Amino acid sequence: MKKFYFLITLLCVSAIAFAQEALFGNSNLISPEIHPDNTVTFRYLAPKAITVKVTGDFLPTQKVKTSFGEVDAPGTADLVEKEKGVWEYTTPQPLASELYSYSFIVDGIKVTDPNNVYLNRDVTSVTNIFIIKGGQGDLYSVNNVPHGTVARRWYDSPTLGKQRRVTIYTPAGYENSGKKYPVLYLLHGMGGDEEAWIALGRTAQILDNLIAQGKAKPMIVVMTNGNVDQEAAPGESQEGLQKPVMRLPHMMDGTFEESFPDVIKFVESNYRVIKKKSGRAIAGLSMGGFHSLHISKLYPDKFDYVGLFSSAIGVTEEQKSPVYQDMEGKLAVQFSKAPKLYWIAIGKTDFLYQNNVDYRKLLDSHGYKYEYYESEGGHIWRNWRVYLSLFAPQLFQ
Repeated sequence: MKKFYFLITLLCVSAIAFAQEALFGNSNLISPEIHPDNTVTFRYLAPKAITVKVTGDFLPTQKVKTSFGEVDAPGTADLVEKEKGVWEYTTPQPLASELYSYSFIVDGIKVTDPNNVYLNRDVTSVTNIFIIKGGQGDLYSVNNVPHGTVARRWYDSPTLGKQRRVTIYTPAGYENSGKKYPVLYLLHGMGGDEEAWIALGRTAQILDNLIAQGKAKPMIVVMTNGNVDQEAAPGESQEGLQKPVMRLPHMMDGTFEESFPDVIKFVESNYRVIKKKSGRAIAGLSMGGFHSLHISKLYPDKFDYVGLFSSAIGVTEEQKSPVYQDMEGKLAVQFSKAPKLYWIAIGKTDFLYQNNVDYRKLLDSHGYKYEYYESEGGHIWRNWRVYLSLFAPQLFQ
């Protein structure tokens, strides 16, 4: 009798599994498949397709003209049709340890991999991701270490006249330690929001791992939304499920910089933090680097550590805010107060490379002390994750 009931149960479970697979159109393809030698195979089921390509940041880049100038974009590779309409591509060489993103292009239409549920959104682009371990990729992975907490909080911004959303990482042990912690304010680039660094930048994983390894001090990381026209990331505010856009009003007109004390006030009123210059750092990528540059010189007594990652630098004639006026005078005041670390990083093929060269010449002409890191590659998240993993260990020492 027990065998009979066991057989009935097994048949029921199998029937449900097959029904769910039929209902949702799942397949049992493995894609991507990471082989022991770190080559990777991508598969896509498309029996009626004429061409299937894969595009991703693991492939050699190609030059593309954009409104920002000529930039590096992910290359493409052709999949080959195998049996039963399954297309395949295997990387010819092992991939280095890293987090990679990719998509398929089926008959000219970009699509995600239906066999990989792991996705990231970057502005309007949604791509699949995978991690090759055994090196840098380990920093971006969840490992057997103490884990911090990630919270989405709403704060009042009197300067902007609205409630705004912020993402805050607190290190492992914060809830029960009773200690006061230093704070890194980490800012996103154009088109990003308060979700960018935690998702694309793997901030929580990087900090968990660096802190566990003793390479970084336990710190709080505050990831803001630099788009002052937004309350929060698309889909997270009363505006509803709006389509994300790259450019928004007032992104770089001084308004965000002027409102930044509202963020500091909220953090220092609601978290156990070190409320002095030596306990604060600010850093950002691209537009976030631009904001970090100008916030740090606008409030020279607030931040002892400044990080500019692939930073936008120049101010146009339309940007007439007092925030951007007398830049050299404000820098003179900032550097007279001797920040402990002023760190600049950029890739050799970044479209903002020359801007950063010119900015460093300005700093050099005045003898201002800074540190500089130059990497391969361009204006990409692969670089910004590396920059964070190099910058964080230098803070609050």
